[in-house]
Amino acid sequence: MSDFLSTYGFLIVSMLLGAMLGLSLYLPLMAGQLSLASPGFYALGGYIAAILSTQVFKAEGNFPVPLLLLEMLIAGVLCGLLGIAVGIPALRLRGIYLAIATIAFVEILRILALNLEITGGAVGIFGIPQPFQTAIEYLWIVIPLLAISIAFVYRLERIRVGRALIAIREDELAADAMGINPTYYKVLAFALGAMLAGVVGAISAHFLNTWNARQGTFDASIIYLTFVLIGGSRTVAGPVLGGMIFTALPEVLRAAADTPGLPLWLAQFLRDGRLILFGLLIVIGSVFFPQGLVTPSLFKRRKHQQRA
Repeated sequence: MSDFLSTYGFLIVSMLLGAMLGLSLYLPLMAGQLSLASPGFYALGGYIAAILSTQVFKAEGNFPVPLLLLEMLIAGVLCGLLGIAVGIPALRLRGIYLAIATIAFVEILRILALNLEITGGAVGIFGIPQPFQTAIEYLWIVIPLLAISIAFVYRLERIRVGRALIAIREDELAADAMGINPTYYKVLAFALGAMLAGVVGAISAHFLNTWNARQGTFDASIIYLTFVLIGGSRTVAGPVLGGMIFTALPEVLRAAADTPGLPLWLAQFLRDGRLILFGLLIVIGSVFFPQGLVTPSLFKRRKHQQRA
């Protein structure tokens, strides 16, 4: 067991981080908003943690876990505030126009990161201090945070705020006529997703030990979108499952590419064709599984079978 954890510890933690990134995209989708801004907030949270840990705190030896928690809090608050500032004008748009606006936001942050001295430019920030000795030890932080995130989103769907978000997603005009303020709730969902992405970015900066502008790109937006659309966009289990599966998928493809006797062109495709494959999965999933692999009806059917 210890050999398994030491070998696959990095992948296990990455899968759980991917599940939380899927949730960060799922939150605005609760209000029917196709936002692709999560990679930008993820990158910003990582830069905040990297700058604080290398230039402000400068702890000797292992980085103290309380300081990591403080960085997560700061990153979450700042990303949430920026999410409000960006969301108020951007969420006046809908559908593909909102997606384009949030992609532009991600690109603006990426260009700034490439040209600012404090972010290390194109090289990025290296030597980010580690709070743990091995990758698997990050589970002490990641598992509780994932559990809290799932419980929060699950509970959010079942209180007045969540019902208002779902009403806006189903019919914004009808929700507005019933006295629900669409702008308020859409900005709230957008800011909550931004906070979660920023917190995940703060952990990931220490986990990866380096941070640069490649962490927040349009490619990442497509990958995170795959988490939700294929996993399921109508229940909290969907983006969690999708995030874990599609974070592990590139590693599975790389392992398959190393199979002896495999044609060279196929091995090259398995190594470098990840985005092509994800695009095909989005198209196929949208046609055959419009609500994703995990749907609310799946859980209702299981409950009915148990009662019977």
